[in-house]
Amino acid sequence: MKLGVPKEIRSGETRVALVPSELSRLGGVEVLVQRGAGDDARYFDADYEASGATILATAEELYSSADVVAKVQPPTPEEVGMLSEGSSLLSFLAPAAYLDVVAALAERKVTAYSFELVPRTSRAQPMDALSSQATVAGYRAALVAANKLGKFFPLLMTAAGTVPPARCLVMGAGVAGLQAIATARRLGAVVSAYDVRSAAKEEVKSVGATFLELALEAQEGEGGYASAQSEEFQARQQEMIATHVAGSDVVITTAAVPGRRAPVLVSKAMVEAMRPGAVIVDLAARSGGNCELTVDGQELDHGGVLVVGAGDLATSMPTHASLLYARNVSSFVSLLVKEGRLAPDFSDEIVDKSLVTVAGAVHHEPTRAALEEKQ
Repeated sequence: MKLGVPKEIRSGETRVALVPSELSRLGGVEVLVQRGAGDDARYFDADYEASGATILATAEELYSSADVVAKVQPPTPEEVGMLSEGSSLLSFLAPAAYLDVVAALAERKVTAYSFELVPRTSRAQPMDALSSQATVAGYRAALVAANKLGKFFPLLMTAAGTVPPARCLVMGAGVAGLQAIATARRLGAVVSAYDVRSAAKEEVKSVGATFLELALEAQEGEGGYASAQSEEFQARQQEMIATHVAGSDVVITTAAVPGRRAPVLVSKAMVEAMRPGAVIVDLAARSGGNCELTVDGQELDHGGVLVVGAGDLATSMPTHASLLYARNVSSFVSLLVKEGRLAPDFSDEIVDKSLVTVAGAVHHEPTRAALEEKQ
């Protein structure tokens, strides 16, 4: 079986789907890498070749030669057109946002798997790319906040007097939120956190932060995520947490519900109640933002408060982000390959739930329903 790794072409993407050190885990698989695919992540062609990969000059050559293509970003229509009919694709697909791409994959009879759909089970943890990339994003969010804030994070006792520590509030205590908490704590900030899931309380305390307990019912969803929240719940939530936001120097928001718009946790009025110089880093910017004022990929100064639409922060740390993602890829490929041959077991829960298109049809039911509604 031939596994192809193309160079990512979407603007701003610096990661690569497979790194040289992971090739040894793909016994019996021939790895093809497009020239320069890992350059932005500091993995170079010579390293791939030394690990046993074959370097191909063009994307067209790679796509036409590979049985399975591993990517980070969803393919563009042009990339779908280069895939061999009947081949397989493994990447983040964001099927709800790229319905036209999904339809094109089905038409080309591509068997496509999406990392967003990998179930959150113990056996699937090595393939959980959402979590691996959220770890990077959460770490980076705390560093971005520290860089943008005009204050020290830690308490400092100097000859000129004592400087109080920054106060940091993290909203959403999933993988990204917990990593943001841990990093802000290492930098010396006083950290508090809030999550609608009751299970998050002990996790927040375990990384040294104070958990904000609001008089609201828990909002538990499937797979460890929060469930979608009603407008009434969101209004009560905003009212109760407003004073905590106003008293914070830094607010990092990470709350997301898979397949839906991110819940608005920080309103315009709440931003206006914050002190000038405060910083909001919104990790949910790509899915609409947890802050009402967030603009994805932009920094907005609103009355002296900086709102950072953080987008995909994992791309700002491509070396380790790629390493973690490559481990997810190699673990998933091991499910699809038996004795060097492509032989996916569609009855396997991980394979089945991650599957978006197969044999010319859309397998993922919510995506299929969305396509039918669109037509």
